[in-house]
Amino acid sequence: MSQARFTSNTKSETIGRQLLAAKHSRHHLVILGSLAAAIFIGLSVLPSEEVEANRQAAAIDLTFQESTNLLSHEPTATLTDANSATTPAEDRPENSSGPADKLTWSTATVRSGSNLSTMFQQVSLSARDVYRLMSSSPLTKPLTRMRPGEELLFGLNESGSLGQLIYNKSRLESYVFTKQPETDGPAFSAEHVVRQPDVINAYRESTIEDSLFLAGERADLPHNTIMEIANIFGWDVDFALDIRKGDKFSVLYEEKYLDGEKIGTGNILVAEFTNQGNTFQAVRYEDSKGIASYYTPDGMSMRKAFLRAPLDFTRISSNFNLRRMHPIHKSIRAHRGVDYVAPRGTPIFASGEGKVIASAYSKANGNYVFIQHGQGYTTKYLHLDKRTVKQGQHVKQRQVIGTLGSTGYSTGPHLHYEFLVNGVHQNPRTVSLPKAQPIDPAEKARFVSATKTLMTRLAQNRQSFRVALLTDNNPSQTD
Repeated sequence: MSQARFTSNTKSETIGRQLLAAKHSRHHLVILGSLAAAIFIGLSVLPSEEVEANRQAAAIDLTFQESTNLLSHEPTATLTDANSATTPAEDRPENSSGPADKLTWSTATVRSGSNLSTMFQQVSLSARDVYRLMSSSPLTKPLTRMRPGEELLFGLNESGSLGQLIYNKSRLESYVFTKQPETDGPAFSAEHVVRQPDVINAYRESTIEDSLFLAGERADLPHNTIMEIANIFGWDVDFALDIRKGDKFSVLYEEKYLDGEKIGTGNILVAEFTNQGNTFQAVRYEDSKGIASYYTPDGMSMRKAFLRAPLDFTRISSNFNLRRMHPIHKSIRAHRGVDYVAPRGTPIFASGEGKVIASAYSKANGNYVFIQHGQGYTTKYLHLDKRTVKQGQHVKQRQVIGTLGSTGYSTGPHLHYEFLVNGVHQNPRTVSLPKAQPIDPAEKARFVSATKTLMTRLAQNRQSFRVALLTDNNPSQTD
């Protein structure tokens, strides 16, 4: 077992020695009970074989330190035990799961290879303590799915037993477990604490010089928002093939703040993308049932029957060309598709909903998947590293069907993608695709009102942005 780094705080060296002595005396008294509990925990809490193997290979790196800010935030809403009702913070009882008095606190950060049992061991808590906590409430289940970087805060009383445990899943979400008096009920109460961030709207625009990612970064957009722009317009633009210098975008989106600090982004509300002179617009609309999707301003869904590219945009090695020099056979052979070069293991999506009509291996194609989409459309995915679907399986659009590889006749990791209409190969970049579905007529009036507001706000923000840019470039005009 790898060793962990451990630092903890106590009230004094004397108390520390007393706790140590108490710990050893308790150990002889409860060793038999702990052994039985450990067997149970080994089955229900300890990691699976795969996780256990990872734990043996990677050092358990736990850092314990004194913490004064126990919760990562002040709660604004809570879910107690397994109840689904939300209780406002001001309605909580005064003694509701606040940090207990006279507890010594240690913060443990989850590292690769650690698990709940090993983390309890670091503060001299036994398998029996794990069992007593885990059997108290269904809200303990997230403790078995902790990820590296998350934190556990242990509040130990003077006898060294657990008085309170706080799991900070994120800055917005925590789980609080508080020791209860000795009764016939659960040993710990449980509370799910959630905080809502402040949300404001932000505007950005940028012109592409080299790639969408770099243009987005110059506009101070996070990567997830840049990728969402590509997802929204991915039915109209192949971001691996079609992007050109001079293309541009503008976007109105949500930013999330906590205590005045930006902590992330939310939904894109309205966006515009100009590609090779063609401008596409998309607005987010949530219907009367609470289902949100993106539409053109005139009410046509942005979601179409096929994606232009079956993977997240990257670079390609060769274009659609019926007379191309084959890289292996060195002869002119038809290249009836598009090759996308990306790292081995890149997820490959089904470009449209359909039925898998082939999932197999051949000497030329390597691992391949063919999908029949109905109405005469077929797509083919060749040279995969792995296949994750089987023949006869129904797949949804954007469902992962395999990973990019270099099997069969291939000179390096890439995806060979073909698009056929009634058995005839077509260029995936330019083939005419089935039209999108319009918005439900029952939603049209509400949609038109919401869309008009969003498009107006986009135009107003664009105008303000450009006035500010002009002022920055000509400071003498403000004198």
